[in-house]
Amino acid sequence: MSAKILPFAGQETVKVLLTRSFRRLHSHLLTRAVYSCRDFFAAGVIMTGSRIDNLNIAVLLPCYNEASTIGAVVRGFKSALPGAPIHVYDNNSTDGTALHAMLAGAHVVRERRQGKGHVVRRMFADIDADIYIMADGDGTYSPDDAEELIRTLLTERADMVVGTRRGVHSDAGRQGHAFGNKIFNMMYRTIFGTDFTDIFSGYRVFSRRFVKSFPAVSGGFEIETEMSVHASRLKLPVSELELDYGRRPEGSHSKLSTFKDGAKILWMFAMLMKETRPFVFFGIISAIFMSASLGFMTPVLFEYFETGLVSRMPTWVLSMALIMVSFMMFTAGVILDSVSRARAEQLRIHYMSLMAPRPREQTPLLADDLDDYHQQSAKISTR
Repeated sequence: MSAKILPFAGQETVKVLLTRSFRRLHSHLLTRAVYSCRDFFAAGVIMTGSRIDNLNIAVLLPCYNEASTIGAVVRGFKSALPGAPIHVYDNNSTDGTALHAMLAGAHVVRERRQGKGHVVRRMFADIDADIYIMADGDGTYSPDDAEELIRTLLTERADMVVGTRRGVHSDAGRQGHAFGNKIFNMMYRTIFGTDFTDIFSGYRVFSRRFVKSFPAVSGGFEIETEMSVHASRLKLPVSELELDYGRRPEGSHSKLSTFKDGAKILWMFAMLMKETRPFVFFGIISAIFMSASLGFMTPVLFEYFETGLVSRMPTWVLSMALIMVSFMMFTAGVILDSVSRARAEQLRIHYMSLMAPRPREQTPLLADDLDDYHQQSAKISTR
């Protein structure tokens, strides 16, 4: 009889142990999930309607001769983000852009230095907010996507979210722009990293830490490239969100020049590479001079080994001068690479000294409820 009872008792013991184990696992997983939700609430991720509670959001619109579209863009952002001030920075427009923006309810400021880079530098210096939304005033970006960009910034805990343009390679039929976009994006990924797939997008959301640590050296449309390089250089958390890219309405014209602005962006690539990756930059120059030196030197050396004479002395002197320049470029790259690292460290320290976007007031009820739940779960798991 005891032989029959023991197996039955063993089965009951195993059943109790398994039940307790599953309870503990369930309690642990559920507690982790709920506390993750609390983190989302604490970060201001949970939205009520189209509002983001307790966050100071600013909409920035750099404009140059966008009178036909700026009014609709301002009204669209006011509808999408009712509590956010709209700042329009007019860059010497001659078609009444400032008046149309003012009538639509935007705060209008004039920037006299011509170029988008100068406008962005002024906006970032003037305006203080927790989250910044920057878009173009030409109506090609939808204001309704702003909420999703902000949500991505907060949930991903990023410092910049780029609204990549779906169908950008058609670019309203301008094949030169489409080809340039492909080439420059490939160059960027090769030189600076694979963080971005659309470095020329004008629809971006920034944290305060990014804005107040960004030097903004560029003067023109190459400012978007500088923003991307700044994020890649400091290893900032970034994200991308694919959005629809609209066409300009009739009467609105692009300010981009395919060749002129393409040359400026190419020059900006070279300058940013020199500043952020000097060892690679000067290493390439050193390799070019070294190759030229070897090209001039090789036939002179062959002749010397065959005859014991150097009949082309000027060629030999030129090759020696080129190899000296090569060594100088290589040495400059090594030294400047250390300087660049020190500058990046200083920028990173300044960036870390700024606060991340957080709501000004948190709901104590949520935290208390979750703490109570955690205590109840702990009691259940010990049973």
